[in-house]
Amino acid sequence: MKNSIFILGSALILAITLFSGCQTRSTKIKNAEDNVQEAKMDLAEAKTDLYMIRLDTISNYNQFKTEAEKIIIAQEKSITEFKAWLVSEKKENDAEHNNRLVVMENKNRELKTKLADFKEEGQDKWIVFRDEFNRDMNELGKSLKDFTVENVK
Repeated sequence: MKNSIFILGSALILAITLFSGCQTRSTKIKNAEDNVQEAKMDLAEAKTDLYMIRLDTISNYNQFKTEAEKIIIAQEKSITEFKAWLVSEKKENDAEHNNRLVVMENKNRELKTKLADFKEEGQDKWIVFRDEFNRDMNELGKSLKDFTVENVK
């Protein structure tokens, strides 16, 4: 008797557990619809994030371009002033100084063209372009600075 009550009780608990663990078809459909809706929201959020990153990159590029153009114009002005100074001073090393100024002028023109020709192609390419451009711009600025130091002596 005790064994049969124990077996009956165990079977009843097992049956309740099995039936409570099973989901109805409508519950499964509802869960699947919720998962699809959540995935759509995640996709929309990812698209928004991508759009914001693109806007940020474009904004950074436009700001960078404006600043770089100002520096290029200033360097053009410096080169022109150095050329005028060489003409007025009639230095003995005119050919050497003129050659250096021509090289700097060509480099400045090259930077201006490179800046104008750059097209937004993604964050990684933008970062590489910006770093190379800054390095080239700094080298040209250093050359101009060295040119003035040499001429002051």
